[in-house]
Amino acid sequence: MRNKSHGVQYAGNWREILATGGFFAVLFVVLMCYLGNFTAVDEEEMVNNSYNPRQEILLSRNYRGAIYDRNGEFLAVTLMDEEQNEIRVYPHGSLFAHIVGYSTKGRMGVEALANYYLINTHTSLKNKAANDEAGVKNPGDNVYTTLDTALQQVADTQLDIYRGAIVVTEVSTGKLLAMVSHPNFDPNEIDSVWDSVIEDEESSVLLNRAAQGLYPPGSTFKIITALEYIRQNPNTYQDYSFQCRGYFSSGKDRVSCYHGTSHGTVDLKRSFAISCNSSFANMGMSLDWGKYEETLKSLLFQEELPLTFNYAKSSVSVSEEMSAAEIMQTSFGQGRTLITPIHLNMITSAAANGGILMKPYVIDHVENDRGTVIKAFKPDSYGRLMSEKEAEILREYMTAVVESGNASNLSGYGYTVAGKTGSAEFNEEGDSHAWFTGFAPAENPEICVTIVVEGAGGGGDYAAPIARRIFDAYFKRQN
Repeated sequence: MRNKSHGVQYAGNWREILATGGFFAVLFVVLMCYLGNFTAVDEEEMVNNSYNPRQEILLSRNYRGAIYDRNGEFLAVTLMDEEQNEIRVYPHGSLFAHIVGYSTKGRMGVEALANYYLINTHTSLKNKAANDEAGVKNPGDNVYTTLDTALQQVADTQLDIYRGAIVVTEVSTGKLLAMVSHPNFDPNEIDSVWDSVIEDEESSVLLNRAAQGLYPPGSTFKIITALEYIRQNPNTYQDYSFQCRGYFSSGKDRVSCYHGTSHGTVDLKRSFAISCNSSFANMGMSLDWGKYEETLKSLLFQEELPLTFNYAKSSVSVSEEMSAAEIMQTSFGQGRTLITPIHLNMITSAAANGGILMKPYVIDHVENDRGTVIKAFKPDSYGRLMSEKEAEILREYMTAVVESGNASNLSGYGYTVAGKTGSAEFNEEGDSHAWFTGFAPAENPEICVTIVVEGAGGGGDYAAPIARRIFDAYFKRQN
């Protein structure tokens, strides 16, 4: 009996040992699979980590590759002197300051996004052997961007001395053609000016306003309020009518149209075209703001954006408990609403693209020193932000803004434009940022342009003319 008891005990112990061993074996396999997947999938992120010494190893063997625009023009290049000292040069100076960025004092822009490719090399084994024998570094891979130097130059020149930002994208692909932010800096001088910029607490020269600048959207937000009104009134929105007397009041709260203009009787399309604040305040008072909050979330307010470069989240404060004053102000883009130019460009592009948002991207492909493509990046859809019918209605309304509304100075130039202007008040004195967001051609959109000019005033007077010159540059080159 005693021996039988010991046998049962030993069998139980072996089962426990086997079970424990099996558990740890499975755990080990899972861990190895995870590490293998992490190394294969997240190698780029791992190499770019500032704590990873592999960067220094790669840079001791390879010099940083070049960055080009979409037409093969240098945006950044590493030059070597006779002693093999490296100098990173930006041929266009401040023109691409924020989007191409810099590679010392940390990294910014494409220099950060493409760092993994720029410090790696796919030169031939023969070249590696020859370079090793000669005691020189291998050439890093070269990065070709989607950026267009000619459009970037026009946008930069037109923004001129103003603070603000401009974003130009290709509607069907999401390619970033131009991104300008003022004030800017010369990345060739970043080492010498770094300390003074960092120590100046009031300086915002390193801020990429196009992706990180948060502004009240003003009347460009009427694109979203119009969309929501159509969604909540799908069968009756065309019957909407409002008598504008230059202001709208609810109890003791009152809002006014721009310059107090009385617009008379307006329907939804006309309210949008002439940007009637009073009419949109009236619309706002009739909306279900719980549903509106869902729409704003679907349009990526206070959500992560499908971007690979640094950005700020847009924000809006809405709820069913909002006061009348808050509802009216929010309805036409004032109140506590803030948006980045790149986010507004994405919403506008979706309207231009039948409701589908294409993810904005700036790296087109990577080549080695012999021109062989190492990796290519293709257009990628984020998904549907609005129905095709809703997008069609918004395009119709935005076309009316140019044909008979506040952006009529964009008509008659050999191409059609659809857009929305905005004058966004940002202080108690009533000073305004000037906005424009739109696309062309209106009937078959190719490019989308979004502009904010800080403190300039009316969007139709200041931002729309800048958009016209960008459209001019794009379409004249097409012909």
